[in-house]
Parts: sequence; C-alpha cells; structure tokens
Amino acid sequence: MYKVYTVTDTFKLPPEHFGDDLEKVAADVLRRRYEGTIDRDMGVVVAIYDVSSVSDGQIYPGDPSTHHNATFKLLAFMPTVEEVVAGEVSELVEFGAFVRIGPMEGLVHVSQIANDFLSFDKKVPAFISKKTGKNLKKGDAVLAKISTVSMKKTVKDSKIALTMKPEGLGKLEWITAGKARREKETRGGSSRKGKK
Repeated sequence: MYKVYTVTDTFKLPPEHFGDDLEKVAADVLRRRYEGTIDRDMGVVVAIYDVSSVSDGQIYPGDPSTHHNATFKLLAFMPTVEEVVAGEVSELVEFGAFVRIGPMEGLVHVSQIANDFLSFDKKVPAFISKKTGKNLKKGDAVLAKISTVSMKKTVKDSKIALTMKPEGLGKLEWITAGKARREKETRGGSSRKGKK
C-alpha cells in the first residue's frame, strides 16, 4: 500500500551551494538520503517531493556547512499481508514466478500460481497447465494476494510471498475468462429453470 507522509528533517548545506536555491538543494540532498531506502515504520521510500518550510541555517564549530530543517512529503510503499496487488511477471524460475509490485518484487511459488498442476517449460519459458491450457509468461499482468512479508534493511534483502490461487486472482486473462464462464453458466442455468 502506498502512503504519503509529511516529514521534517535536518540537512546540511555545503559551502559550494551557499548561493543556490535553498529548496532545490534541500530536495536533492533529501532525495539522495531517503529514496530507495527502507524505513521500518513507513516502508520503501519511493519519492521525496514538495520540500517547503526550509529554516534559516545554523553553524556548528568545525563544520563549514549550514544546517537547516525542512518539511517535505514522502511517498512510501509498505506491503501488507492479505493485500491484493496488481503486478507484472518479471522473471520465471523452476520454483515460481517473481512479480514486480511497485518498487519491490514478490515470489509466487509454483504451488501458489493456480489451482491447476503447472509445469515449467524452459524453452518458452513459461508455466503451462496441460489440463486447462493456462500459461504464465514474463510480462504477464497479474493480480496476487500478499501472504507473508519480511522487511529487512534493504529492498534486495526483503522478501514478499504471494499467492494467485484464490478465486478472482491470477493472470488477468484467467480472471476475465473465469468471469465470462460463470456468467454463461448463470444464464444457462436460469434458462433451464424456465423450461420446466
């Protein structure tokens, strides 16, 4: 889930930037400090914007920089268990599919891709069901539910487990086909009742 936070923090203005636009320098410094990092409470910091309320600088002995407070908006992504997310298959491996969800990737284990038995075809590469013909390839758009989240100090070390087995999840084509099939069954069932 994406959330916007209003944050106030201190930044250092190096002497070489004393004549520059203070808010622009503050935005550059704060972006380098925060973007792409993980905050335990907020999640992955995606963007810093709307820097305002930059205070007058303070000087500390032995430090040529000035120190300023600034208030800014921070956009963060925090994956939550049971949340349904839209993503794109970014990589396939024998044990499952990696799905890009916002700034992170989650893993859908092969047993959690569909209710069918799927085998991995290295040549394509794709997961394919011989029974139903369903297939999952790199670049496919999917809906998945977050099963577990393990946030670490870096995005690379963090782990997200996903499932696409529940009704209404999976590759978008599967969802559309399933909905059309259910509507057809409903119409067929009601017309049979009328003939009795």
